[in-house]
Amino acid sequence: MNGFAWALALFVLIHVGLSATGLRAKLVGRIGEGPYRGFFALASLALLAWMIQGFAAMRDDPFDALNEAVWAPPLWLHWPGLVISLLGVALAITGVLTPGPTYAGFETSSLKRPDPAHGILRISRHPFLWGVALWSLGHLLVNGERFALMLFGALGLMVVFGARSIDRKARARNAEGWDAFEDVTSNVPFAAIAQGRNRLALGEIGWRGLVGLAAAFAIAWAHGWLFGFSVL
Repeated sequence: MNGFAWALALFVLIHVGLSATGLRAKLVGRIGEGPYRGFFALASLALLAWMIQGFAAMRDDPFDALNEAVWAPPLWLHWPGLVISLLGVALAITGVLTPGPTYAGFETSSLKRPDPAHGILRISRHPFLWGVALWSLGHLLVNGERFALMLFGALGLMVVFGARSIDRKARARNAEGWDAFEDVTSNVPFAAIAQGRNRLALGEIGWRGLVGLAAAFAIAWAHGWLFGFSVL
């Protein structure tokens, strides 16, 4: 395994094997919530930096086995993949800009609001995670190399299962407040709206959604410069 593969495996391991299991509670009990979150953030950033460095080295090596194609995506998948990826980036960034009960540091205070399910949270209570999942899906449609299946497949599955872990931990902290929030929201995007448990309020999303869309198109425009492959 090269550096990219090791970094990806460890990144997924700490998010699924540590954060999403009972091991997290044990560590928090020993060192406290604040130190744990600080350690977890530093470890995640370090592994992300290692992953990026390893990815660059792998792509520069034409003989690296991870560059071999497993399947050849048809050309007609380019635009569906691009649209899904753009929506994913926009949703993820909008979610980052919208603190709520599933946002680290706002879990308790957000549940005390009269309407904790506001803006993009009406669409999904996990907008960032589902944004990453859509971004991963869009890239899986147009990339058939081994590294792509590993990277986008692992990240996509990680965030989908991560949403369930966040729900479980939130309910354990404040069952009554969480149940009220869960009753009017959905994990899967638009499910609560389709079921009549919430409504679409684009005005509440406002500038956050515009920033998300602008960032998504900016990344698409600069994709060739940033990643060596133009998508427009």
